[in-house]
Amino acid sequence: MNKKLPLLALLTAFPPLATDMYLPAIPTLQKQWNQPLSVINLTLVCFFIAYCISLLVYGPVSDRYGRRPPLMAGIGLYILACILCALSPNAESLIVSRIIQAAGAAAAATLAMAISKDLFTGKEREQILAVIAVIVSLAPMLAPVLGGWLLKWFSWPWIFVSQAILGAISLAGVYKMEETLKNPIKVKVSELASGYIYLFKNVKFMGYAIMVAIAAFPLFAFIGGSADIYITRLGLTEQTFGYFFGANALAFMAGSFSCSRLLRVMSSKHLMTAGFIGILTGGLWMLLFAGHGPYSLALPMALLTFSIGLSRPPSNNLVLEQVDKNAGAASSIMIFSYFIFGAISMWMISLDWENKIRTIGVVSLVAGCLMLGMWITLQRISANKKVSSL
Repeated sequence: MNKKLPLLALLTAFPPLATDMYLPAIPTLQKQWNQPLSVINLTLVCFFIAYCISLLVYGPVSDRYGRRPPLMAGIGLYILACILCALSPNAESLIVSRIIQAAGAAAAATLAMAISKDLFTGKEREQILAVIAVIVSLAPMLAPVLGGWLLKWFSWPWIFVSQAILGAISLAGVYKMEETLKNPIKVKVSELASGYIYLFKNVKFMGYAIMVAIAAFPLFAFIGGSADIYITRLGLTEQTFGYFFGANALAFMAGSFSCSRLLRVMSSKHLMTAGFIGILTGGLWMLLFAGHGPYSLALPMALLTFSIGLSRPPSNNLVLEQVDKNAGAASSIMIFSYFIFGAISMWMISLDWENKIRTIGVVSLVAGCLMLGMWITLQRISANKKVSSL
């Protein structure tokens, strides 16, 4: 196994660690601060909005100055913000602290993707991304369980203390890591945004990036609404919620693991097609059987999440294959699109829907149709261009 894999996986896991470990505490904070879910969920929504904006800064800066300096600065900011979150006395201060935490966490995930572009190529990178996805799947699987037990044994601030400790471990790993960008782009700071203009003109890159990002809608609707559904509406304990949420993350890991194995015998295109069909099927299943207890959400969501895990590594690799420079900016756009869609979805699910399971089902069905439709359309466009060039 490549020695950098554990560090890359930990860096990629920053977003799920910063959100999923905290999910069991949401109903507790509602009661403690006497706030509605729509206000407490701003700690999630604002996190992802700030995260997305920050992504757009780290990518091009790393293309100019290398990966290590902005990565170390971002992780340091993340550690500081975790401490501020733990000390927050009310919802407003926690929201502000989460915004700062997001600004630091953004460095980790986007630059981990850029580092994988620096170190690996083609089929090897596809396999590496699949292995990282398997490892990263442990974060959303274990994080809510750990968060639930921290709530039982201690109190919610210890969730953020534990995140600060993981941030310190990551910072030590990056400090020891060699710089991976061998040929920085020599431009003025004022010209760093030119990389985005280059990428926005790349129609195939933008098309594939948006297609992949649509998967965030059903996944983040589940993340943002699951605590309210399982704990508040269905009456499960925080620990039981953690097990249900962890089981869903296990489905993602199973999908990523299956991808790493199936890539040896199947083409990436077939795996992506199967994954998009699975997302559509999971949404339809959930929509048809919503309202029949926790398993009416858990089972179709497991299929949907498995399908995302199956299709995401080859999808991410396909997006990266569309560029030969500005890998940092490309990674920023990929992850920005994914998480801004996720933030919109989390805001949407926090509204007072009568049946949130049915709402997630509708979102999932629409997302699956859009992804499959875009995938077929982009493939036909590519095939027509090849034929016309002959």
